[in-house]
Amino acid sequence: MPASPPDHVVGRVSAVLRALSAYRDGASTSQLARQCGLARPTVHRLLASLAAEGYVDRDRQSGRWYLGPELYLLGEAAAPRYDVTQQARASVHRLAAATGESAFFSARRGNETVCLLREDGDFPIRSFVLYEGARFPLGVVSAGLVVLSMLPDREVEDYLSTVDLTAEWGPAHRAEDVRARVARTREDGYSTNPGLVVEGSWGMAAAVFTPAGEPAWALTLTGVESRFRAERRGELGALLLKEAHTLTNLLRQPS
Repeated sequence: MPASPPDHVVGRVSAVLRALSAYRDGASTSQLARQCGLARPTVHRLLASLAAEGYVDRDRQSGRWYLGPELYLLGEAAAPRYDVTQQARASVHRLAAATGESAFFSARRGNETVCLLREDGDFPIRSFVLYEGARFPLGVVSAGLVVLSMLPDREVEDYLSTVDLTAEWGPAHRAEDVRARVARTREDGYSTNPGLVVEGSWGMAAAVFTPAGEPAWALTLTGVESRFRAERRGELGALLLKEAHTLTNLLRQPS
């Protein structure tokens, strides 16, 4: 579902860059226009201006757009304050090694979660719903659900009253159904996505908190349904909570 088009230039530039970041193999101007809810000529003008400054790059043969080198340099400059992937890498590795499943680390960015790290375990069948750079709204996939669930009630209700997740993600994401999963997640301490995005592809996640107690990240395990039977979910949930607790404590230590 395309986003509502921003009504100012900075918002439009931000929307284009966020949309482009979700395409691992580059994106066409038309794809980005649809994703942002903007006219194609508008998006093309924005991309041309961004390319002149090095924020995006265009492949001359395919015509597809990519994030540019200037963004990489800016990201490197911002990393000391915001990047916690190095601390999270050990937790992701331990989860993948202990379970055989694919393990992930995602960060909250506004009303979305963005996947930052992935490591596959040794089980040969994998789920590919999540990948590095993938973005999902809060309440969608296990990472988005656990982050939403750990927010205060008022924030949860404010969010659910302003979004329609069913348009893109189907009737299982009606507000009342998300509320029920939020309640179950709070009871369990971890979230479970029983194949709601891709049939047969399950996920579980636990939240990682800032020193102020805000749910800012999530650790996730994903795999095929047969690997997430009820008798195993308790074990997986306990592992996720242990690693999330360890990482939360690590991030609370002075740098």
